[in-house]
Formats: sequence, C-alpha cells, structure tokens
Amino acid sequence: MSAFSYNAKTREGESRTGVVEAPSLESAIEVLQRNNLIILDVSPAAGPGFISKSRFNFFNRVKSKDIVLLSRQLSTLFEAKVPVIQALKTLVNETGSLPLKEAMGAILDDVNGGSSLSLAMSKHPRAFSAFYVSMVKSGEESGKLQDVFLYLADYLERSYNLASKAKNALIYPAFIFTTFVGVVIIMLVVVIPKLTAIFAETGQAVPLYTQIVISTSGFLRSWGWLLLIGIIVGLVFAYRYRQTDQGREVFDEIQLRLPIVGGLYRKIYLTRFADNLGTLIVAGIPILRALQITGEVVGNKIYEKAILASIESVKGGSTIASALQNSKYIPPLVTQMIKIGEEAGRLDSILKNVAKYYQRDVDNLLDNFVSLIEPALIIFLGVAVGGLVAAILVPLYNLSSAF
Repeated sequence: MSAFSYNAKTREGESRTGVVEAPSLESAIEVLQRNNLIILDVSPAAGPGFISKSRFNFFNRVKSKDIVLLSRQLSTLFEAKVPVIQALKTLVNETGSLPLKEAMGAILDDVNGGSSLSLAMSKHPRAFSAFYVSMVKSGEESGKLQDVFLYLADYLERSYNLASKAKNALIYPAFIFTTFVGVVIIMLVVVIPKLTAIFAETGQAVPLYTQIVISTSGFLRSWGWLLLIGIIVGLVFAYRYRQTDQGREVFDEIQLRLPIVGGLYRKIYLTRFADNLGTLIVAGIPILRALQITGEVVGNKIYEKAILASIESVKGGSTIASALQNSKYIPPLVTQMIKIGEEAGRLDSILKNVAKYYQRDVDNLLDNFVSLIEPALIIFLGVAVGGLVAAILVPLYNLSSAF
C-alpha cells in the first residue's frame, strides 16, 4: 500500500486535504470518488524526512483536553438527534486543533464512504486510544452513542485533571532544583576560580571541605565539556532504551519504587485501572476484552503485565481477584473489593468506588505534597548554599585574621 496526498472539495464546496492509502494512484482516485469528493490534486505523499511528523510528532499530537471537548460536543449533537455525518461536519468546521481537525476530516471521509465511526476512529491511534474506540463500538452496537460519549467525556476529564494535578505538583520542585543546579555550576565555574587564585597567592591552608569545592571547580573547568557530552549521550541512550519493551518495564518499575513519589504513582495507576475497567464493564464490553484494553491503556508496563496475565487465569476459570493478588503492586484492598464485586455481581459499581477512593487519596497526597515541598526546598537550598558559602568565607575570614 502506498500513501497519496490529495486536495479535494465536497459537493457542498468544502475543502478537504489529507492522505489516502491505496495500491496505486488510480485506486486512490477511485477511493476519493467513492467518498463523493471532487478531486483537485492527487500525488504520492512525500517520504519521511529528517524533520517529519512521524519523527517529531510532539508538535502534531492531539491534546487530551481537545478530546474531552470533542466527546462532550458529540454527546450533545447525538442527544439532539443530529445525524452522524452532519455532526462530524459541524465538528470539523469548529475544531480549533489542527491535528484533530485533520483526523476528523479523514474520519468524515471514511464515514461518508460507508465505514463505521469506531472503525474510522481506529485509524487515528494518536487521537483515539483503543479504550476510546472500544467504547464507541459498544455505543454503536447498543444504539447509545450519546451516553457513551458522555461517559468518555467524564472519564477523560477525570484522567486529564488527575494527570495535570500530578504534573503541576512536580513542576515547582523541578524548576527550583534546576535553577539551583545552574546557580551552583556558575559559582563553581566563574566565582570560585577567582577566590582560589587568592588562596594560591597567599599560600593560605584551606579546610578539607573547601578543598573539595575547589577541586570540583577545577574539574568542571577542565573536564566540564566531557561531563556534558557524557550526560547528553546518557540521556539519549536512556531515551532510546525507554522506547523498548524491556527498557520501559525497567523505568516503570523504578518509577514505582521511588521514595514518596513512587507511592503516589502507584495510587494514580490503581485509580486509572479501576476507572478504566469499571467504565468498560458499564459499557457492556466483555470482561476479557475489557481487561485487555485496560492493560493497554493503564500507562505502566508493570501493571499492564499483571492485568494481561490475569486474562489467562480468567480464561482458565479463575476470578479476577485471585488472578491479580499475585502482583505485589496491587494491594489486598483492591483484590478484596474486586472479589466482593464478583460475588455480588456488582463489579462495575465496586470498581467505581475503588477509583473514587484512590482518587481522593491521590488528591490528599498531592495537596500535602505541595504544602510540604516549599519548606523542604527552602531548608535544602539553605543548607546547600550555606555550605557552599561557608566553604569560601571561612578561609577568607582566616586569611583576613592572619593579616
């Protein structure tokens, strides 16, 4: 299959641009004509260059809040009995995000050509996850698309708020720490050498801690460029390794083992697990498929392996609770609640309660973290800067006393 870029218009005169996959140019033209498009230009799509969307997809990604808004708009339009094609046309014209606008235009073309909405959305995984597509498919089968999009909007909004709150809580300490490191490097490279020259001229003996600071300064001035190259190479290697399955598993386990922050991340993933699985069960997704989708979108390789491993146990007649209790990262509270839900036939509502419990726990942890991080940073910076200043001022004071 080859990719062909096209520029066309609809029968109503609306412009359409995009990429269509077909075995040949003639087949691409035929596909576009079947979608009732008036073709203005069709040409082979340019291959990926050094700066391409596939390579630098950060600038072409669809934001979570745009998907939340889209889901609410679709729910409102379907509730008002607006036909699917007309609803998609409305959203294509009103969507402000360019990547999402392009995806919605391609989805509209596919639906016009006879494709189902879920199948059309599945072709754009950067915008619509497997979880999202499965929910839409269940809505198509049950005839309750408006309810499904309302569920999706609520779920995505909860997930977006949780992720945003966690990121915002970590931005302040990361900024302060980065600034502190920058200031210390400037002092070691620029300020300390000038003071070191004074000690060298006078022959003044310096304490051990001052000698350590002077040696560190000398190393950075002589070999700092090599250290910088090493850090860059290390970061690139770590990033590339993180893209592999093994690397992702290693980094995800390190994330869960971090002091303080690791406990927070575990609760975030447990919230996501319970919320995802509960939402899928409410939508009527079969339990095995619901577990598979939840594992794929939970966002952590360790939890993904635990959830996907439970599928085989469930296939063999085991319960979800007994299958999950083998993982050390899933606490007994969760497995016990799931067991109660399975026995009572109310697994969906039990999972929602588990998600709400951990959501409140995460909110409290984040609030406490934000409240404590500022005084903790002040103490850390005070001790670090005070130690650095003392390492310089004490020898200077001794030198002035000698004179």
